[in-house]
Amino acid sequence: MAAVPKRPSQQQELFWKTKTLEQMSAAEWESLCDGCARCCLEKLECEDTGRIYFTHIGCKMLDAEACGCKDYANRSKKVPDCVRLTPANVRTLSWLPSSCAYRLVAEGRDLYWWHPLVSGDPDTVHEAGVSVRGRVEGLEGEVSDAELEDHIVSWPTLLPKRAKLKKRPA
Repeated sequence: MAAVPKRPSQQQELFWKTKTLEQMSAAEWESLCDGCARCCLEKLECEDTGRIYFTHIGCKMLDAEACGCKDYANRSKKVPDCVRLTPANVRTLSWLPSSCAYRLVAEGRDLYWWHPLVSGDPDTVHEAGVSVRGRVEGLEGEVSDAELEDHIVSWPTLLPKRAKLKKRPA
């Protein structure tokens, strides 16, 4: 996950509505990240069904308060299994949250009111209750692999009611 996205210029303001993921510049692509950090939570896959289960344990590189990577530029070197999102894989990664902007744009849907590109405020993702802030119970390495099953949670796959609203609550 990138640093907090900067609001694009007036000219580029609605690029996610007019461009495909493949047509976006690197800056536009990075700005699509809403900063929720749900993708930075440890996940378990059931060997029998392939179903993905989220935990409330973050990647060792996750800054759980800022909801960002501690070393985004070098994340792949420090965490070899970190999944780098691309226009191709966002269409196939079943574990991406339904609220993920990459997924929404790939599906031809608009961004939610709380997305920083829409609100102009990087804190609205937290205000809407979408981010992992305050919900991470530990980081990778602090919990053994054997104990991860004890940390399975459902909230990363759900969207809070206030996040589903059409506009920012008053």
